Amino acid sequence: MSPIQFGILMVPYQTIDVAGPVDILSSCSQSYLQTMERDGQIPKGTAATGLDIVFHYVSSDMKPIRHTGNLQSLPTTTCEACPPLDYLLIGGPSPDYQLPGVFTSFIRSRAPEVKAIFTTCTGALLLAQTGLLDGKNATVNHVLLPQARKHYPSVHWTGSQQWVIDGHFWTASGACAGMDMFARWVMENCPSEVVKACFMILDLAPRDICGKHLELPE
Repeated sequence: MSPIQFGILMVPYQTIDVAGPVDILSSCSQSYLQTMERDGQIPKGTAATGLDIVFHYVSSDMKPIRHTGNLQSLPTTTCEACPPLDYLLIGGPSPDYQLPGVFTSFIRSRAPEVKAIFTTCTGALLLAQTGLLDGKNATVNHVLLPQARKHYPSVHWTGSQQWVIDGHFWTASGACAGMDMFARWVMENCPSEVVKACFMILDLAPRDICGKHLELPE
C-alpha cells in the first residue's frame, strides 16, 4: 500500500494548531514506533501496523513562515509542485487573515482528490473563504462563532460540539479540540496497539466530541 500523503497548508497558523495533530499522527507512524520498539518501550510488532505517512508542508514559495511564539518553519513543497494528497490540514492564523488567491485555488483544486480536509481553530474561516463550506455543518473556535456567522452566513456554524464532521470536512474548535479530533481519527484508522502506544508516548488523554474523556481501546 502506498504511503499516506498528508498536506499542511503553510499559513501563519497558531503553532499548536498544526504541531499537535502532526505529532499525534507522527507518533502513530511506523518510523517513530520502530524507535520505540527497538528501545523496548512498546511491544514488538507494533510498528509494523503503524501509519506509513509522508508530510508535505505546502506554500506558495519556499520562504520561511512565522507562527505564534516567533517560531519559523520551512515549506517542503509549493502549491504547484505538491504531489497528490490524501489529506489536507489547515491550521488557524489571526482571525482577520485573508487567504491568498494561490491558496484558495490550491484548496479548491485539491478538495475533490482528498479523503478529508481538516481545520483547527480559525482554519475553518480560511476554508469558508473558499466557499467549500457553504451549506455544510462546521465549527470554529467557539469564541469566534459570532464573527463566523456574520461573515460566512452560508455555513451552518455550531458551538455545541468540539468538532464537526460533514462529508469529508472535519472542523475543530480550539487547538486542543483539534488534537482531540485527530485522536478520534487515529482511533478509527489505526489498530488498538498503535493507538495505545501513541497515547502513552504523548501522555494523551483525549476528549470526545462533547468534551468528555474518551474511552480508550482495551
